[in-house]
Amino acid sequence: MPDVTPAEIQQAIRNVPDFPQPGIQFKDITPLLGDARLFAGSIELLTAGFEPGQVDTVVGIDARGFIFAAAAAYRLHAGFVPVRKKGKLPYLTHEQTYNLEYGTNTIAIHVDAIRPGARVLLMDDLLATGGTAAAAAELVRKLGGQILEIAFLIELSHLQGRARLSGYPVRSVVTY
Repeated sequence: MPDVTPAEIQQAIRNVPDFPQPGIQFKDITPLLGDARLFAGSIELLTAGFEPGQVDTVVGIDARGFIFAAAAAYRLHAGFVPVRKKGKLPYLTHEQTYNLEYGTNTIAIHVDAIRPGARVLLMDDLLATGGTAAAAAELVRKLGGQILEIAFLIELSHLQGRARLSGYPVRSVVTY
């Protein structure tokens, strides 16, 4: 296991002010992804406590969540399932609409992506308000998956997204 601390990961995450709009402090993970040791360490920290065979499926949320979830699935010898924005998956889907600050969004999962009873690790890069993760968890539930944990590289605690995920174990590597 790469010897990486959450503090090292936090140092590698670049803050970009006013992107994509004024007032937003964007957390840019590309420096972390470009460092093999830190990227590997982030996967180890996101999957700590799980061994190969304990997770059947890692579900990644569109789009940056795919990066971490696919690597975690490889490490855990598990399948990888993408949750995508509405209209992006080519087969029959279940959809879940959720509220944003101004409006709504819809995500989707293939109807056959998760077998009933499958042990699922749900993963994304960032926990903000929790709306997307809660909607993804509902999709996993609709398919009969058992969520073992919802894991995030970054949590913006002031937005209180963790509260929307009550009832699920939640892990974040770095908290702002």
